[in-house]
Amino acid sequence: MTVRRFVQCDVFTPVPTQGNGLAVVVDGEGLSDDAMQRFAAWTNLAETTFLLPPTDAAADYRVRIFTPAREMPFAGHPTLGSCATWLHCGGVPRERGLVRQQCGVGLVEVDVSRAGELAFRAPPTEVRPMDPATREAIVAALSIPPEAIVRTAELCNGPVWQAFELASADAVLALDASRVRWPAFRSIGFVGPHAPGGACDHEVRMLAPSSGMSEDPITGSLNAALARWQLAEGRLSGPRTIAQGTAIGRTGRVSVRPDGAGSAWIGGAVHVLIEGTLAL
Repeated sequence: MTVRRFVQCDVFTPVPTQGNGLAVVVDGEGLSDDAMQRFAAWTNLAETTFLLPPTDAAADYRVRIFTPAREMPFAGHPTLGSCATWLHCGGVPRERGLVRQQCGVGLVEVDVSRAGELAFRAPPTEVRPMDPATREAIVAALSIPPEAIVRTAELCNGPVWQAFELASADAVLALDASRVRWPAFRSIGFVGPHAPGGACDHEVRMLAPSSGMSEDPITGSLNAALARWQLAEGRLSGPRTIAQGTAIGRTGRVSVRPDGAGSAWIGGAVHVLIEGTLAL
């Protein structure tokens, strides 16, 4: 076994321990795929990441992202948490204020120029109609009133999301996550607007994630896919603050900033809570 640097951080929250936890193995070189997957299962967090030297000359570092069950090509809170950890451990980006992360979907840019917030550029997202049978199964399982559904789509930005836009944040928060379970239901995303004038513009939830949890606390990749969907349909013209995790007692906050070029920056605070070494 090798002694490796290790960090646990909390992502997408202004309040430490109220976001989405991430385990980061800083020195991931030399670990086999099986060893990475076993360790990710052992941490029992939604995701564990392993930092590696890049194989793309344009990248600052490479990351591999694992849930307790499988490897992910891309995920949002692991991107911000991995980037914050890399910087915390002495990483210096080639370009001032911008980190380029190499992962399964290619290069992902991370804006590190703003105090108190990191933000990744939402990767390309395929927007396609949701399969009618899948839509009806989700609606029936969650007893969603038809009048609450504004629009639906299947979104793919590495992960695949069954996305529902509902009429209000209250409709999103009223959903009972215990009524859907993986593997029958996978990665269902909901978004709905809060009343004008509040601290947050929209409420987001992600039910039945592929890790087997009933609900993900805060999901950067889902928020990125929703932003790309809204941009493609001309429904996102300015910055927004998103709340997520409310239904499970978390204070998740995600900033969404259109970049003027068809994408958006998906941002939030990251807190390093645990730092040390592990033998692996």
